[in-house]
Amino acid sequence: MELLFLVLAIAVIFIFFFRKDIKEKINPDQTKNYTIDDKYNAAKREREKEIDQLLSKMGKNGIADLSEKDRKRLEELSKK
Repeated sequence: MELLFLVLAIAVIFIFFFRKDIKEKINPDQTKNYTIDDKYNAAKREREKEIDQLLSKMGKNGIADLSEKDRKRLEELSKK
């Protein structure tokens, strides 16, 4: 009986400390980029989302509504 509790306790401790590894093996990350084109397209989508977010901040006053940090980031993204 004591052996059963010991094995159960070790199993619980093992699962607690290695739950991330176990989860990744059971349900691998679905956002893996398999080719260079996939990586490029994913990066492009992320840039476009960030540009859209910055452009949505702009109101009637245009670029004057953005902070200096946002302006610099928008310029960086638009050059890529």
